[in-house]
Amino acid sequence: MTESLLNIDALTPAEMVEKAGNLGIKKAALPLVNLLPLAFLAGTYIAFGAVFASVVATGMPGEWPYGFMKLLQGLVFSMGLILVVVGGGELFTGNVLLVIARAQKKIGLLSLLRNWLFVYIGNFVGSLTVVFLILISKEYLASKGALGALMLSTANAKVQYGFMQALVLGILCNIMVCLAVWLTYSGRSTTDKILAIIFPITFFIAAGFEHSVANMYIIPLGLLLKVIDPGFVASLSLDLTHLTWNSFLVANLLPVTLGNIIGGGFFVGVLYLWSYRKPQK
Repeated sequence: MTESLLNIDALTPAEMVEKAGNLGIKKAALPLVNLLPLAFLAGTYIAFGAVFASVVATGMPGEWPYGFMKLLQGLVFSMGLILVVVGGGELFTGNVLLVIARAQKKIGLLSLLRNWLFVYIGNFVGSLTVVFLILISKEYLASKGALGALMLSTANAKVQYGFMQALVLGILCNIMVCLAVWLTYSGRSTTDKILAIIFPITFFIAAGFEHSVANMYIIPLGLLLKVIDPGFVASLSLDLTHLTWNSFLVANLLPVTLGNIIGGGFFVGVLYLWSYRKPQK
């Protein structure tokens, strides 16, 4: 009883650094038979958050204040990371924080890259699975097709960023995502973790920053919708000439992924580790 009473306070940032390093050891050591399903689940969870955000925003552009619409989208998208952190999942953007364990020499470079590679693949497969489920269920026809129109417009806008713009938007995004994950390290309860996640994630969505795993759902949904239901797409009279697999992979996913690594790895992982490193004896 005495020990539990002593452990109700949040962890300090210095303690969070140690916790991040120890978590990195566990994550890097996960066998593929465990890692891949958890990565798959995390991809589906982020995709579900994106679906939720699209549903909430349907019908709002031009009718509601922009800021209010983005606020609501961000709040509901937070569900995705809550499911990952509380329910359990391996998310590439959050696992960028394994740089802490690597910098502490608790894991090797190959272990770090192995985790990132297989988690990235698992996230992608999970995201695409939700894409196919949305298309097969014809969920995009909700609200007389307004939901599908919004999904296509969002995907189309994302592939038209310049490389540097997408890179920087990726950096800004994963500063917030990794800060959300970082803050959960301080929590002692599920409530602590949920509250720590909501505001950073709401901010990154409201601001329009770029998340590589979310884009693994959002953009392929638009690309495959063009193929599966060309009649519906034609009825929207949207210019989708820029919405191609090449623009997705090269103009968006590549720079956004690099930005996510820089944003979370350096601005959160490296800087906190450096600031709270133990002095040399």
